[in-house]
Amino acid sequence: MKDQDVLDPANEAEAEMAAVAHQCLIAALDHSRADQIKVILDVTVDGNQKHETPVLKLPPRALRFFADVLRQMAKREPMLLVPQKHELTTQEAANFLNVSRPFVIKEIDANRLKCRKVNRHRRIEFEELRRYQAEQKQKSEQALQDLTKLSEDLGMEF
Repeated sequence: MKDQDVLDPANEAEAEMAAVAHQCLIAALDHSRADQIKVILDVTVDGNQKHETPVLKLPPRALRFFADVLRQMAKREPMLLVPQKHELTTQEAANFLNVSRPFVIKEIDANRLKCRKVNRHRRIEFEELRRYQAEQKQKSEQALQDLTKLSEDLGMEF
């Protein structure tokens, strides 16, 4: 992943347009059970209505994706689109997880994070990285619950 792969945050005007478009898409999707949704593009040329109006047929799933992108734009947050089967280097994985590269290598060596080798280099599938991240989050939440229960059992108040 390179810096140019990251979509910069929207400016204020773009964020406003994205928020309105997001609300429109969600409203349309909430009221539709269709297999496909037609988007009719109103094209004007020099102020005159063009006779052939293009029609774009999209699956609702694609529109939900666009709605998610618009929601992120409205929040003015940077976005990164990564193909599901994309493979990352150990440094890219470390950057994604916000940990050090040696930590990623230790997790690989401990068989907690799967990778494949390309010559001497390790490659980690993005989907595997997301699985690992979710597993770590679940472990952290469980540890917090256990700590809360222990403090309650000991009668400690915070």
